[in-house]
Amino acid sequence: MMAQSIWARAFNRSRDEHGSVAIEAAIGVPAFGLFVAMIILGGRVEIAKQSVEAAAYEAARAASIERTQSEAIVAGRSSAASSLHDQDVHCTSTNITVNAAAFNAPIGNTAQVNVTVTCTVNLSDLSIPGVPGTRTITATASSPVDAYRERR
Repeated sequence: MMAQSIWARAFNRSRDEHGSVAIEAAIGVPAFGLFVAMIILGGRVEIAKQSVEAAAYEAARAASIERTQSEAIVAGRSSAASSLHDQDVHCTSTNITVNAAAFNAPIGNTAQVNVTVTCTVNLSDLSIPGVPGTRTITATASSPVDAYRERR
């Protein structure tokens, strides 16, 4: 008799819990989906940040080895755009600023080229509540200009 009453209580208890899995799933699945979306968001922003920083450094280096200020500006912009394209970063808007005033420095004076790359990354496809649809990432890099370079 004792065994029957234990089994009867266990059977009755399981009957009372019908539908609890559906309720747990209704609460847990959206929370897990939001967690995964936040991981994707963080990864996307960090990859874009690293790519923009790399583009700024590449552009500064490319600009610093040119002979004239106008060539430096063109080389810096071209290098940054190429770097972003090669790293498969999709910016909704890009701004590349090359400060090559260092090319006007007198011979023997040290100077540097500064490049700022700004990229707006689209995040609206993730549809995370409370997260803006875009994120603007900016990186600045500098590279020294050879004080004794050949000039034209």
